[in-house]
Amino acid sequence: MNAQIEGCVAVVTGGSSGIGFETLRLLLGEGAKVAFCGRDSDRLASASAALQHEYPQGDIFAYRCDVLQEAQVVAFAEAVTQRFGGVDMLINNAGQGYVAHFADTPRAAWLHEAELKLFGVINPVQAFLPQLERSAIGSITCVNSLLALQPEEHMIATSAARAALLNMTLTLSKELVGKGIRVNSILLGMVESGQWQRRFAERADKNQSWPEWTAEIARKRGIPMQRLGKPQEAAQALLFLASPLASFTTGAALDISGGFCRHL
Repeated sequence: MNAQIEGCVAVVTGGSSGIGFETLRLLLGEGAKVAFCGRDSDRLASASAALQHEYPQGDIFAYRCDVLQEAQVVAFAEAVTQRFGGVDMLINNAGQGYVAHFADTPRAAWLHEAELKLFGVINPVQAFLPQLERSAIGSITCVNSLLALQPEEHMIATSAARAALLNMTLTLSKELVGKGIRVNSILLGMVESGQWQRRFAERADKNQSWPEWTAEIARKRGIPMQRLGKPQEAAQALLFLASPLASFTTGAALDISGGFCRHL
């Protein structure tokens, strides 16, 4: 695939593992220069080494940064600009979920989920906006969840925060379109992750293979494709939306859930 981003600069938050890491692999495969951040120095170094091994000619910049710390994000943006001179694509990927029903969700969890889902995007957008405005293909793409449209009782705080993020990014797409910046999201269903791998290791039936175990979970949850999504599949959607391949798309929220979405 020619994503038309050779030589362009992409920034990915939360890029040291999972969807973020797979997105970096795809970007490098398309000839883009990449910068990514994370909170764990060892994981960042490991991810950077793996990417450099796979793409020896790749231009890769890893930076330790907590996206909830505004000063750290500003410093990250300055470091990226100094390294590459500008930014064309910002992919916001950092985030996780909080599992609890309403009665078991403390005030601190509500506040943290709102901060993580909103300011995990707001801080990078504010820091990189001047660079994106100077790009001829500027784009912001956010990893969100189907919970934004289809909330789950056992993840009530995360569902509410995800809905707020979807609302904010749609509004942002209208505000930034005049500056030549597209803003889009993907809405994830259940995707393979380290968390699922840990649960698999603790499964009751040790004779079950990974495909059998995950297929059983998918069937119980009612996922029509009867499996969990793969990080690479989410990464492919992110690459499409971030690149000029989606040049006439802004304000969109692309469903990546294996048919689990029950909305028109």
